[in-house]
Amino acid sequence: MTFILFLLYLSAGAGVGYGLFSYSAVGLPLSIAGGAVTSAILGQIHILARAGAATKRIDERLDTLSRDVTDVKRAQKVTDARIEVVEQTVKVELTERRDALVSEMKQLEGLIGRLTQSFEAKLAETSGAKQVSPLEDAVLRDVRDALKDGRVDLHLQPIVSLPHRRVSFYEGFTRLRRPDGSLILPADFLDAGRRANLMGIIDNLTLFRCVQIVRRLAERDRRVGVFCNIASASLEDPALFPLFHEFMSENRDLSGAVIFELRADKFEQRSPVMRANMEKLAALGFRFSIDHADSLALDLSRLQAAGVRFVKMNGSQLIEQLRDPQGERPVSNINKRLEGSEVSAVFSRYGITMIAEKIEDEASVLEILEYEIGYGQGHVFGAPRPIKASLMEDTAPPQALIDRLSNFG
Repeated sequence: MTFILFLLYLSAGAGVGYGLFSYSAVGLPLSIAGGAVTSAILGQIHILARAGAATKRIDERLDTLSRDVTDVKRAQKVTDARIEVVEQTVKVELTERRDALVSEMKQLEGLIGRLTQSFEAKLAETSGAKQVSPLEDAVLRDVRDALKDGRVDLHLQPIVSLPHRRVSFYEGFTRLRRPDGSLILPADFLDAGRRANLMGIIDNLTLFRCVQIVRRLAERDRRVGVFCNIASASLEDPALFPLFHEFMSENRDLSGAVIFELRADKFEQRSPVMRANMEKLAALGFRFSIDHADSLALDLSRLQAAGVRFVKMNGSQLIEQLRDPQGERPVSNINKRLEGSEVSAVFSRYGITMIAEKIEDEASVLEILEYEIGYGQGHVFGAPRPIKASLMEDTAPPQALIDRLSNFG
C-alpha cells in the first residue's frame, strides 16, 4: 500500500513538473526540480502522518498500561488488607477453640467421674443377678470384662444417597472384643447386656466414641452424619439418662450430625418416661430414626411430633409392600389411596426420609429406584467396617474411666 502511495506522489510530482514546463516560461531543469520537490513534500507529509498515528497509538497503549498498573496496585492493597483480616480472624478462632477445648475437657472429666460412679452401681448389680447357665454366665463375664477393659469398638456402615451412591451417613455398630481380639457376637452381648441391665453402660461408652468420630468426620465433610443406636432401656434409666442428657447438652453443636436410632417396635411401646426423655433430646435439636420397621402403616404425624426424621425398612419388605396395590400405606392427611411411587414423597411432606436397609444385590437397587427411595443401606453399598486403628485409639473411652472400671470384679 505504501509503495502504491509513493508511486502516486511521484506521478503528482511528474504532473507538476510537466505543467511548469508546458504552461510557464520555466525551463526544463527547473520544471524537473519543481516536480521532484512536490514528490518529496508529499512523501514527507505521508511519513509525518504515519509517525503521528503511531505516536498516538503508543500514547494510548502507555495510558492503558498505566491504568492497568494502577488497578493492580489497588487490587494488591485490597488483597493485603483481606489477608491481614483473615490472619487476625484465624488467630482469634484458634484462641477461642483452644479455650473451648480446655473447657470441654474439664467438663468431660467431671462427667466421667459421675458416669463411672453409675457404672459401679450398675456392674455391682450384676453380681447379685439370678443364676444362669454356665454358657450364659461365660458370655456375661466376657461382656463385663470387655466393659471394664474398654474393649468397646465401633464399626461403621455407609448409608448412600440414590442413585449417585454418595455416602451421606454412617450407621455405628457396637462391637465388644475378648482379650484375644475375637468379637463377642452382637446377639450374645446384647442379650447378656439386657439380662444384666448393662445396656446403659454400653450405650454411653459407644456414645463417647460416636461423638469423637462425628467431630472428625465434620472436619472433612459436615454433611455426613452418624446414626447411633440406643437401647430403649438407656432412655428409661433414671441413673444414666441424666448423664447421657448432660453429655449431649455439652455437644449440642453436633445435633445435625448425630441421629439416635431406635427399634420401631420399642418406639411403638414407649413408656411415659421414654417419651419425656426423647422430648428432652429433641429440644436440644437431636433427631431420631426408627429401624426394623416391618410395615409402611406408620402414623406420620405421630412420628413427626416425636422428632423422628428417618424410617428404615428392610428393602425386600419395602419393595413388596410398595409393589402391592393393596399393600400397607402410611397414615397421613391424604385421603386418596396412595400409589407405591407416591409413598416416599408423602413421607417427605412430614419431614421424614425413607431408607431402604439390608440391600444385598443390584437387582434390589434397581427396584428401589423405581419407587424413588432416596437412600439405601446394605452390603451392596458396603459392609460394616471397623474404624482405623489410629482413630480407634484416639476415640477410645477415657483412660480414667477404664481405670475406674478395672477395679470391679
